[in-house]
Amino acid sequence: MATEKAGRNKTIDIPLSEGQHYLDRCIAVTKKQQDLSEVIDKTIMGNMLEVCTMLPEKSVDLIIADPPYNLTKSFNGTTFAKKKTADYEEYTRQWLSAVKPLLKDNGSIYVCCDWETSLIVGKILSEFFIIQNRITWQREKGRGAKANWKNGMEDIWFATNSNDYIFNLDAVKIRKKVIAPYRVDGQPKDWNETENGNYRDTCPSNFWDDITIPFWSMAENTAHPTQKSEKLIAKIMLASSLEDGVVLDPFLGSGTTSVVAKKLNRHYVGVEMDAQYCVWAEKRLEMADNDTEIQGYVDGVFWERNSLSEQKSVKNKT
Repeated sequence: MATEKAGRNKTIDIPLSEGQHYLDRCIAVTKKQQDLSEVIDKTIMGNMLEVCTMLPEKSVDLIIADPPYNLTKSFNGTTFAKKKTADYEEYTRQWLSAVKPLLKDNGSIYVCCDWETSLIVGKILSEFFIIQNRITWQREKGRGAKANWKNGMEDIWFATNSNDYIFNLDAVKIRKKVIAPYRVDGQPKDWNETENGNYRDTCPSNFWDDITIPFWSMAENTAHPTQKSEKLIAKIMLASSLEDGVVLDPFLGSGTTSVVAKKLNRHYVGVEMDAQYCVWAEKRLEMADNDTEIQGYVDGVFWERNSLSEQKSVKNKT
């Protein structure tokens, strides 16, 4: 007998048996595409190693990839066994070889991984692209360990096809409250005085501690076990793409990249082989027609954590 959800539980967990109308919106790619006209803003159901070989070369501006981590886990009834290091290296080369031709010369790629697979991903990624940085973000959740430190961090590798690439610094600055405002000749020095408080827009570092993992009371949450938050993907997308640019996610999962692209006026191409996850992705894309909010991103600014009251104040005035 199914357990009834609590009233505030917004988790998207539509079963496959009830999601055929969402699945009907997905497409299959079975032949070489001359351009993106047939796949733009679509969820492609299929194996990315096969699908990507049929997409046009140098057609996407940004790739955001969240490949399976090298862990023994069961996802939606399918068990993935941990591979030997050499085998995971070869798998990483396979999928990077599939996406490399699709990225424009000035394009960027971001690859998500845990601390252990990061050692492999960083090395193999450097064979295909120019490594620009490694971002570490605090994911908060994680099981405690009796004989080790709790795993509360994950990495995201940032790489590019060349040294001519897009990076929109002003789009990803973080708004922080100024506790001890410093003035010169009575005027604010490197901070802004507003009716909502005193703030400074600071340059983001490669350590992100302002990300909330989606949880049951958030509208973006799904039953996917490794879902990334919209705020996390929004930081990447705003930094490394322009409006109307094309973002590819070859491991779409429950659709976060596509949803964020839609909310931020980018085009998306998402590839996912699991039908259940495709259903959730399409449900979220439907919801984005009426809800373009991204948690923690208000009035074109990323706000520091624990600033909800200030964010609400800005929302009420816009």
